Amino acid sequence: MPNRSKRSSIDMNDVVGTHDILLITLDTLRYDIAAELADAGRLPGLLPDGRRWERRHSPGSFTYAAHAAMFAGFLPTPVTPGPHPRLFAATFPGSETTAPGTWVFDAPDLPTGLARAGYHTVCIGGVGFFNKLTPLGSALPALFAESHWAPEFGVTNPGSLERQIDRAEAVLAGRERDRPVFLFVNVSALHQPNHFYLPGAAEDGSHTHAAALEYVDRHIGRLYALMRRPCLVIVCSDHGTAYGEDGHVGHRIGHEVVWTVPYAEFILEQHAGL
Repeated sequence: MPNRSKRSSIDMNDVVGTHDILLITLDTLRYDIAAELADAGRLPGLLPDGRRWERRHSPGSFTYAAHAAMFAGFLPTPVTPGPHPRLFAATFPGSETTAPGTWVFDAPDLPTGLARAGYHTVCIGGVGFFNKLTPLGSALPALFAESHWAPEFGVTNPGSLERQIDRAEAVLAGRERDRPVFLFVNVSALHQPNHFYLPGAAEDGSHTHAAALEYVDRHIGRLYALMRRPCLVIVCSDHGTAYGEDGHVGHRIGHEVVWTVPYAEFILEQHAGL
């Protein structure tokens, strides 16, 4: 069946091999809270130059499922009727979302495909599915040539993103300058517990979730600045989470606040001094 959808505005065949690629997942970030803060102009770091979030649907309702899909090329899907062309796609006969602007890789997962295209692939984990402490916690990091996790990157540290960026800085300082990098960062700060981002709060809720996002916004610019230009940035949530809606708390459930996620993609262009 012919592909009836429009081409993506970014032709990934022009990007792969010429650009660094930075994929950031803001673990558990809800679309409604992300959009509210962006519309109020409170996310200038995450969304530079007045950008706004795109409303999309996650490929999974919890971290492992969503990332397994994303690492196979299935990023969150636009909520409007499709089919929608994908940026990346594994070779798969009959795919209706593989378009002329899609970069197709003949590998089981995106990190392997990019590695075969000459990229050095790096994972900096956050939540438990990236902690490498168990076989399950090692499965996703094992897709990358280099992977990092430490307790200070995890959900219980109020300074987790700062420590993750410190590690990214150390990793990128030792990079081969003529080799592109695919850097993946799983940001744990939004995940419960997040009450410590709002002074005086004793429990997690939508307000502490928002405060955690503003913490991320204050520091994410340092991560962007580490990337060699030009760089494709993809920043999105893997899934949302519930704070009492219809009696639900948490995720791994089929609720609108879990399935609906914010998404943005943009190119950091070359500029003087980089």
